[in-house]
This record gives sequence, C-alpha cells and structure tokens, in this order.
Amino acid sequence: MPKIAMLGAGSLIFCKTLINDFLATSALNASEICLMSITRPKLDKMEAFVRRMIAENKLQARVWSTLDRREALKDADYVIIMIQVGGIEAFRKDYEIPMKYGVDQCVADSLGPGGVFRGMRTIPVLIDIVREMEELCPRALLLNYANPMAANCMALGRAASKIQFIGLCHGVQTTLDLISRYVDVPKDQIDYLCAGINHMGWFLTLRDRRDGRDLYPILRSNCEKPEYYTTEKVRCEVMRHFGYFMTESTGHLSEYVPWFRSHERSLKRYCDQPSFGGETGAYYQYCDMIAKKYEKTDYLTLESPKVGRRSVEYCSYILEAAETGAPFRLNGNVRNDGYICNLPAGCCVEVPVYVDRLGLHPLHVGALPPQCAALNQSNISVQSLAVEAAFTGDPEYAVQAIAMDPLTSAVCTLDEVREMTIEMLEAQRQWLPRFAGKSIAPKPIISIPADVVPVDVPLDPALAIAHRFGKLATQEVKPG
Repeated sequence: MPKIAMLGAGSLIFCKTLINDFLATSALNASEICLMSITRPKLDKMEAFVRRMIAENKLQARVWSTLDRREALKDADYVIIMIQVGGIEAFRKDYEIPMKYGVDQCVADSLGPGGVFRGMRTIPVLIDIVREMEELCPRALLLNYANPMAANCMALGRAASKIQFIGLCHGVQTTLDLISRYVDVPKDQIDYLCAGINHMGWFLTLRDRRDGRDLYPILRSNCEKPEYYTTEKVRCEVMRHFGYFMTESTGHLSEYVPWFRSHERSLKRYCDQPSFGGETGAYYQYCDMIAKKYEKTDYLTLESPKVGRRSVEYCSYILEAAETGAPFRLNGNVRNDGYICNLPAGCCVEVPVYVDRLGLHPLHVGALPPQCAALNQSNISVQSLAVEAAFTGDPEYAVQAIAMDPLTSAVCTLDEVREMTIEMLEAQRQWLPRFAGKSIAPKPIISIPADVVPVDVPLDPALAIAHRFGKLATQEVKPG
C-alpha cells in the first residue's frame, strides 16, 4: 500500500481529479492517501468526499488529512505538490498591479510580473519541503504541479538534493488533441517529439504512425485557413514565423513574447477570443469566480462519488509505472543535465521522460532549432533571475527579472519596471518572509534642465569617428 502525500489538498477541483485517477487505477486503488493543507474547511470537505468515493466504490484505499506537513511527509512514497502560496488574494495583486503599468497579462502565473512574484512566494516553501523529505521520506518521488513550473523546477534542481522530482503539466497532451483535429489523424496514431521549456515546448516532429507521413505540411497548410487560424492566432503566427508549433494556448503564449499584448492594436488583432484565447486577466477572473461560487456552495456535494475514467494528467500513470515497473513515457520538467544542449545547464527543460520501477529517465534531445532555443532563452533568463531572487532574498534580482520579461520590456521603461516591482513587493510582504527588512531603492528619472551643458569628454580622432558613425574606424584618420 503506497503512501501518497498530497500537499495543497484544499485545491478541491484539481485534487479530486487526481484522486479519481488513483482510485481508477488497479495498482493504486488500495493506496494510503494523506491530504494536507494549511487550513481546515476545504480539507475536511475533500476528505469526506474521498471517504464517500472509497466506500461507494468498495475500494481498499485509506484516506486521512492533516495540517501538519511533516506528518503528511513521514514515510511517504510519493509527494504531490499543488500549493498556491498566498491564494487568490496574492494572485489578484499579481494581475492588478502590473495592469496599472500597462502590462496586460492573460494568465499571470508562469512568467511576467505575476510569474516572478508567484515564484518568489513558492520557491522557499518548495525548498523547505525538499529538506523535510530528505529527513522523513528520502526515497520518495516528488511530483510538482505548482506554477511557475519552470522557475520552481529550476529551483528544485538547484537545491542540491538527492530527492527525485519531476514537474507536470498538461500542455503537451492538450496540444496534441488540437493537432490531431487540425491534421485529421487520431491522437494515438501520431508519433511526435516535443521538447523545449514548460509552456514553450516545440513539436519538432509530427508523423502519422500508420504510414510514416510527415504531418507538418498539413498542419502548416491548415493554419493558413481562417477557420483554423482564428482560434489559435498566436500559436499559428509563431509557427508561421519560427517554423514549429508550440505547446501553449494563445492566451498563455501571448504573455511570453513581446508581439501580441504590448499595445491595443496587437491585442485586438491576435487576442480577441474570449477567456484563454487572450482575454485580459482571464485566469484570475476564472479563479475569482470559482472561489466566490464555492464560498456559497459546497462543490463536492454536487459531484458524483462514482469513480470515472482517468484524466489526461500524467500523475497516476507515473505512479502506476513506478509501482508495476511497466514503462510509461511522458513529457516532464526536469533539470537540464545535457538533455537540450543549446539551452543552459541547470535550467528547467521539458523533454520526453520514461518512468519505471527504477525512477525517472529523461531522454537526450540534442540541440533545438536555433530560433526555438532563442525564444526559450528569452524566458529562461527571467526564470533564472526569479530563482536568484527567491534564493537570496535580494529584491534587485526581482526588478531585473521583470525588466528582462519580454512583454514587460515591450511596455515599460526601466524606471516604470522598478516602480511596479516596489509596489508589488510592498503589497505582498506577508507572503515573502525572505524579503523582510529589505526594500527596493527608487531610481526616478533624472531631470535635465534646459540650460545644462553636457560634459565635454575629448576623444582621439579615430574613436570620435567610431562614436559618430557607430562603427570602428578601419583606416587611418588624416588631418583635413
């Protein structure tokens, strides 16, 4: 009977999905499931519902709950992380404060100002969990669902721990569903290689398993047709210009690059579909709606306790492979130990991974097409600075991370970035204990009086020409 510790089990909808998957899996439906959260009301509701599921489906699983993280971790075989530090209140500040400065985020949980601050709130907690796992369940496998996925997993990779971890997302599975419809080939008949970073993975190959056909010509051709293009404008545009289809939706992807949300013209042209088709604040508004709805209604009382089909989430399949030894292949987020050779060592990459009884086995991909690596690197730079801020508690790294964000840098000047980061830090101090007593020095624009005389710095003639024309002088400068 494996012990599965679920941290952040107050996430009722997602936690229920994963538990249904476990109970629908013969190798897992007798597991010990420990639900852990930092507050009781939702946790009690989740535990009661799972007890109903177990009883009404006549299963051998056991469920219990605790507010004590160490108790949950003790002797666990699998640790699943679904935490959201600061909850909806912090999320609101991640979205609303940047919007005041013109940074229009659709999802705001993975990159940009929202992703940087969510990472700074979350990473210290993740590192604490890993240290406790080293003591209480050193052989357990850590499965992380908490965003910002790439920054969080980069931090886990820097933790110098022997705890095996993997970051899980459903971007590859859901994008493959879309590709299947766009090329009219059943999903289970498509052979593919997908690699890159979380929310920016590239489908490098797409082939029909039945006859070996390259499916990319069909995908590219159909994406030129209005009826296909209209629902995925951003992804189609990126493929048209960079050559490959990407794993994230229009709303998410539009946040990670500078071309689609930086001014009103581009928003109207590319992000005009509702909700996650690019709508401003779509994910915050959805989460706020769900939170308010279930304050009044117990969501789980409306749900059937009958165990249903497994979802597309990788989690139960990973645990099943680890328990049975039957290999399972997925795309997972791991430390880049040479798996993608033209992305930085130690960053987080999303690559094919096999799982069996011996653990995780990421596959070597090699080099991405250079243009794909370049787009990934624009996001990795932000992630690495956010991780640095979380590890050191130095808020200047937070300023620099947000300044390097592709969307923010297309909208804000450096002094505006600094003002925005100051405001976000002050608004979120209660969830950022590592930054206690630290502040960000404002650097207002230096005003220049009309009568100011620039300092005269004499240059030798060759350098003067280089300075004037923007290139080094290549021939001798002669008087006259």
